[in-house]
Amino acid sequence: MADNKPEAEPTANNTNNSIKEAETTSMSPRSSLIKDDSEESPNLPPHQRSDITNVPVTPGINPSTYLSSKTSSTDSQKPASPSYFTKDPVKQKKNVTDAPRTDSPANMSSSSPTDIVKGATTHQEVLRRMSVSVRGRRESISEIQAAAPDLALSGNIISVTFTTPHALKYHKNGNWELGYRRGQSALFDSFTYLSSDEAPWNHTVVAWTGEIEAPAESLPTPDAIPDTTTSVPGLNHLSAPIPLDGEAPPTPPEVDGLWIPREHQTNLENELSHDKRIKMIPVWLADDSETSEEGITLNDQGRWRRYAEHTIYPLFHYKQHEPNDGRAERVEWADYFRTNLKFADKIIEVYKPGDVVIIHDYYLLLLPSMLRQRAPNMYISFFLHCPFPSSEFLRCLPRRKEVLEGMLGSNLVGFQSYSYSRHFASCCTRILDFPSDSVGVDAYGARVEVGVFPIGIDVGKVEQMAWSKEVSEMHNALKELYKDKHIIVGRDRLDSVRGVAQKLMAFERFLELYPSWREKVVLVQVTSPNTIEEGGEEPENKVASRVNELVMRINGTYGSLGFSPVQHYPQYLSSQEYFALLRAANIGLITSVRDGMNTTSLEYVVCQRDTHGPLILSEFSGTAGSLRDAIHINPWDLTDVAHQIHNALTMSAEKRMVMQSNLYKHVTTQNVQSWIAKFLRKLVGTLASTKNNNVTPLLDRTLMLKQYREANKRLFMFDYDGTLTPIVRDPQSAVPSERVIQTLKVLASDHRNAVWIISGRDQDFLQQHLGHISELGFSAEHGSFIRHPGSNDWENLAEKLDMGWQADVVELFQKYTDRVPGSFIERKRCALTWHYRQADPEQGVHSSEALHKELEATVVKKWDVDVMKGKANLEVRPTFINKGEIAKRLVNDYNADIAQVGAGKSSPKGKEGKLDFILCMGDDFTDEDMFRALNGLSGTHVETNHVFTVTIGASTKVTLAKWHMLEPEDVIEAVALLAGVGLSGEPHEQLSSVNLAIVAGLEGRVPE
Repeated sequence: MADNKPEAEPTANNTNNSIKEAETTSMSPRSSLIKDDSEESPNLPPHQRSDITNVPVTPGINPSTYLSSKTSSTDSQKPASPSYFTKDPVKQKKNVTDAPRTDSPANMSSSSPTDIVKGATTHQEVLRRMSVSVRGRRESISEIQAAAPDLALSGNIISVTFTTPHALKYHKNGNWELGYRRGQSALFDSFTYLSSDEAPWNHTVVAWTGEIEAPAESLPTPDAIPDTTTSVPGLNHLSAPIPLDGEAPPTPPEVDGLWIPREHQTNLENELSHDKRIKMIPVWLADDSETSEEGITLNDQGRWRRYAEHTIYPLFHYKQHEPNDGRAERVEWADYFRTNLKFADKIIEVYKPGDVVIIHDYYLLLLPSMLRQRAPNMYISFFLHCPFPSSEFLRCLPRRKEVLEGMLGSNLVGFQSYSYSRHFASCCTRILDFPSDSVGVDAYGARVEVGVFPIGIDVGKVEQMAWSKEVSEMHNALKELYKDKHIIVGRDRLDSVRGVAQKLMAFERFLELYPSWREKVVLVQVTSPNTIEEGGEEPENKVASRVNELVMRINGTYGSLGFSPVQHYPQYLSSQEYFALLRAANIGLITSVRDGMNTTSLEYVVCQRDTHGPLILSEFSGTAGSLRDAIHINPWDLTDVAHQIHNALTMSAEKRMVMQSNLYKHVTTQNVQSWIAKFLRKLVGTLASTKNNNVTPLLDRTLMLKQYREANKRLFMFDYDGTLTPIVRDPQSAVPSERVIQTLKVLASDHRNAVWIISGRDQDFLQQHLGHISELGFSAEHGSFIRHPGSNDWENLAEKLDMGWQADVVELFQKYTDRVPGSFIERKRCALTWHYRQADPEQGVHSSEALHKELEATVVKKWDVDVMKGKANLEVRPTFINKGEIAKRLVNDYNADIAQVGAGKSSPKGKEGKLDFILCMGDDFTDEDMFRALNGLSGTHVETNHVFTVTIGASTKVTLAKWHMLEPEDVIEAVALLAGVGLSGEPHEQLSSVNLAIVAGLEGRVPE
């Protein structure tokens, strides 16, 4: 993520002066790119004119942007909007669409947005036409809506980030102090842009409040200075003064959390929702027991970020912790899951159909899927600001599958560089077995697009601040302080991924190889405290110790009484000091060993517009792929870095000018405004091309558990092969595991549950492996035979059917068995199956297609039978025997006589004889008959939201089920969740980490 740095908000008073000063003093590469614009329309925004290079502000941002917070007198008289989206879309459309379109291409200028995209067959073509149609002017929301009318876009954007841009302080009188939160400056600048009048969208931000600080009340000033300080409370009870008698004062009780009354919470919510720069909706994170109508108690506020920062952040930066017993991780994962759940609940409160949701960074990896579960047609995008590791590293994450499944709830996933997007697609294939390519992943019946969108900075704001009078004075003072010295600047966060130690070792190597530069070059290294609470074996103080050791060694070896070659400042810098340092530098040196997007490199390029100092950039930084003209180095190759420092110091002025010109042009055009605009344009194009996809979301286990607990009459229907057990080459080897047996036994032992196995297997197989569980009901051969719970007798539902068709089918099956080595025939009482699971895959598929056609042309026309294509098999059965008929029969029977499940208890009024929970799971097309039947019964025989139909297996399948799961292991995990059992299936055992998090999410606390 971007480095932490302080920022000062630009003011309207000095904006114009700063711009004028920059225009008159700049000797930037912009000067060489100026063109005559006399023939251009004066109505064009600056970022579309050919003389953009002479306007020292962010492309697309005018000085009026910074003045937009001052509303006119007429605006101030308007009543506040009751919505979080305060812009009037109708007014927006009118104002923008009436604008001149003088610079549009001739072939596009007279066409409507709908005509422009007519005939486009891919989202790439939609994007291209949209881009061409708005070239030379600002895109309006009405044009975006018209370009993709089927999307019914509302014009609203909900940006979701973990913490608000404000660091909050709470005072007991109900006042809130909104400070600046360090880090993520580029992200917050994009929020500012989307919230401004320069963007066509209505925008709001949903974010956690962050850790709320409650400053201690100031001590009253005493009338007289006391003789001792024993009466003054210490900041820490360990630092309290000890009386002369040697007895320590009693330790004061620790305050149990921060109590905030509901009225004061509302005050903050109102203040954030009416913020002039970015309108926000805060998310309050606390256990349910700590939240009431009176207020909220905030305990251990840092717990909500621990899993993300202890586990995900290090691993995504290729740092693997030592294995542990997992007890702490179980609780941290549960808190992480609950955090994402709280965000999902808050977003659903304000979401309206047609809104676009943009989710940011690794704290909210589960959120896309949670939102997809609640609103299957929601427009969701996700952007990861940090690296994404290769599959070899992600496999080390215990919750790797949940993380990937969560991200795949998005329509579009964005990354900083191509390597990160490639890693993500590869992980989806290697870990989840989802088909993927370089631009997307096929998941849950839809296409999840993957794109690369390198983030930029707000160049206008940087230039305004960097060339302010105060910064210029500091810059002059720095140049005087290091007169006759070449300044190498490094500014990094103090953690192990920023490569500060590598930088110091490379500088030491430079001084060793090039003694002539000694006492002529100084490295000014600023290290700010780490804001990420990393766990593991490498805490911040260990990195700091290593850095201090290297600084002392270099200064001791190559320094003197009057000069130290390394000036190390472990502190935060003010924005003025920061930009003055970047302007004064001769070389910018960034040696991060793994980084997402380092905005220091971008800001350095802007600050060097006059002096053209070279940028030395690690190839492992997220900006390396964008800043191709920088000097790229491998921070682990110390000798090469030393050589590149020498090359940068001796580089000719002409070469430095060319390098800076290319870098400056890139940074000023690929800014934060263009980044978010491209990201949104890609999203709209993706949505337009995938609108008709039928997305089947991942099973919402929290919702399932909630409904299960509220229900008194429950029916379960499970397929066997591919659902309770994996598909294997030999069908006779598909035996249930001990966990499956124990979990089903516990589930069926509840008298409120009716558990049925509905399979294509014959009676003997089901009786052999699961028949000893007397509470289970069975349906064999796709419904030909059934055995009720508590009974040992099988009922033949097909005994009156004519089975004369079997002779014709056996003849055809035998012909193909002779042709295909490894194939065989399975004879059932009411069905015949031809298996080719053990045959050559290519020959088996080809032969099955031929056999299918022959059966359709002969047997099907003569007899009332169906040919069903299964997983590596073909099965022929009577037409009137299928799983759907069994599902209907069971629902009707249990609704008519619920006593068959042994409930024996009175039901709530109005629910007598009705099931209030149905879970049906299956993996192949024969199970679609059950899904179809239950869909038909929903709303009449059972409440729609009480039915959970779940398909198992391939993510690309088109299904009638409402939900999706990946593999039989997930099925057993879900059943164990409902039964309340652990990994072995035994009751009273510890729940798995995944199920513990789901229970915690439902109960609002982590169970003991």
